[in-house]
Amino acid sequence: MEHRFTPSNKVCSQEIIIETEGEIIKKVTIVGGCAGNTVGVSNLIRGMNIDEAIRRLKGIPCGNKGTSCPDQLAIALEELKKKI
Repeated sequence: MEHRFTPSNKVCSQEIIIETEGEIIKKVTIVGGCAGNTVGVSNLIRGMNIDEAIRRLKGIPCGNKGTSCPDQLAIALEELKKKI
């Protein structure tokens, strides 16, 4: 299943594309943002259960923005989980 998510305008990334098989994350593409960080996070959660990824990423801040690309990824995963 593919899910596309538009992050909050408080973060640098412009789109998050998530591919899953059941509740396992197969691939994440984050468009925009700091490439080293977004590619790193995407690679780290590949093969992970959606709930575990949400648990690890939810609430991570970026400066004083109140959110971050990883936090927005967790929100996208929560949205995706509702569709499964």
